Amino acid sequence: MNIDGDTLNARFSIGQVVKHRLFPFRGVIYDVDPEFANTEEWYQAIPAHIRPRKDQPFYHLLAENDEGYYEAYVSEQNLLIDDTGLPVEHPSIPDMFGELEDGFYRHAPGLGH
Repeated sequence: MNIDGDTLNARFSIGQVVKHRLFPFRGVIYDVDPEFANTEEWYQAIPAHIRPRKDQPFYHLLAENDEGYYEAYVSEQNLLIDDTGLPVEHPSIPDMFGELEDGFYRHAPGLGH
């Protein structure tokens, strides 16, 4: 990934299915920030002992857990590849992506990023 002339080696890609390293949820990445780009209030709400560094990619996810569907903002250090092969059932996925193939959702026809 190349952002404003600076090379950034993001570990994960848009459309990839991932899971959280600490919490029981998974999702599909729909956007990437090269470093933290949320509010300071959001950041400070994370308990200090698990608060991630700001100088790493942060990923926007269409997420799901046993309680429902939502959007999540997760640091790279807290993501792992989800290797279950199971689809993410978030209701916004069909609006953004096509079929799931080998752990990645294809871009929906006619949509670019």
